[in-house]
Amino acid sequence: MGKIEWAMWANEQALAAGLIYATGGIVGVAGQFRGWQFAAFGIAAGVFVCLLEYPRSKRGKGTSVERTGQYCFTVCVKAFGPLTRNYYVRAFLHAALCVPGGFMLATVLGCVCLGIASLIYLSAAIHGEHWEPILPRTEPPKRVGNSIKEPPQNPPPRPPPELRRKKADKLEPAAYDNPMSVTINE
Repeated sequence: MGKIEWAMWANEQALAAGLIYATGGIVGVAGQFRGWQFAAFGIAAGVFVCLLEYPRSKRGKGTSVERTGQYCFTVCVKAFGPLTRNYYVRAFLHAALCVPGGFMLATVLGCVCLGIASLIYLSAAIHGEHWEPILPRTEPPKRVGNSIKEPPQNPPPRPPPELRRKKADKLEPAAYDNPMSVTINE
């Protein structure tokens, strides 16, 4: 069986958790619920988590597909060096950010989701994963070699070469005998 890339799952979970946390914070502040200060913290923490988690990490094997507009966020996350590349740091950061969300009902769901993301990041760190940026490719895409001189003229399925129709410029080999008699029945 293949190796599970925990960081990929943690990234998706944390991004969703940040959106949920910020949305719960907006609901808490807009409703002026008791302890709305925790909701205001939830907005700030949710936005911070979304900005931190938006750039995807490069996968260990296979192709890495970056998100739309990820490059500018990648530069920012890469600038913080080991603080953002190390998944132990991310796990403990997310665990610390989710605690205040547990004191208000509007932000509890974001708190729980961020806590789960923290546990998944801890698992990724234990398995030796770390964040690597997806950088744009500098090499041009590979071109097809000169092996294809002329594209096929007829669509597939193509008959074997001996049954193919002969070209019209060589009429003698192109003629064949029809085994069926062709007559007009009137």
